[in-house]
Amino acid sequence: MMLLRRQSSFPFVLASASARRRDLLARIGVVADVIDPADLDEHPQKFEQPVPYAKRMACEKAQCVAARYEGAFILGGDTVVALGRRILPKADDEDTARSCLQALSGRRHRVIGGYALICPDGRIATRVVQTVVRFKRMDATEIDACLAVGDWMGKAGGYALQGSAAAFVPAINGSYSNVIGLSLPEVFNLLKGNDF
Repeated sequence: MMLLRRQSSFPFVLASASARRRDLLARIGVVADVIDPADLDEHPQKFEQPVPYAKRMACEKAQCVAARYEGAFILGGDTVVALGRRILPKADDEDTARSCLQALSGRRHRVIGGYALICPDGRIATRVVQTVVRFKRMDATEIDACLAVGDWMGKAGGYALQGSAAAFVPAINGSYSNVIGLSLPEVFNLLKGNDF
């Protein structure tokens, strides 16, 4: 059953290489005609706060890809893990992932999803969703075990909630799908509300 039926014949481009985002969109019946990830600098600007950063990154990703597809729907998204005002990095190596998990251990943090939809007529609609995630206190052995699985690679904050980190998260407040890559309720409404 298709939850979201396309009303238009305009192509839909997902500006992301994330398999999680593709899978999540498929859950609501949306399949991208084209998957074309944006290639841009994702470093936060000096003193940039997590929410504006997530929104900026989503917009820049969508705009970067939109330059190649006139008259299409373009969806860009970004997931930011924030510990207070601090934006945690995407973990590209084990040391970074370990540092993130040590910082998150025993604390609450926010996962901020920024979403930008560029419509065929050039309008841009944006949304920001925040989910609060609580980690239990993790000892060194638990962090080592989590890292050994390897599902932290390339993940904001050095963990995948849909993976091994789930064992250490006793509570979340907000959208679960936002934490794993795409807030389905928000994106569903974003697409539906813009005549997708």
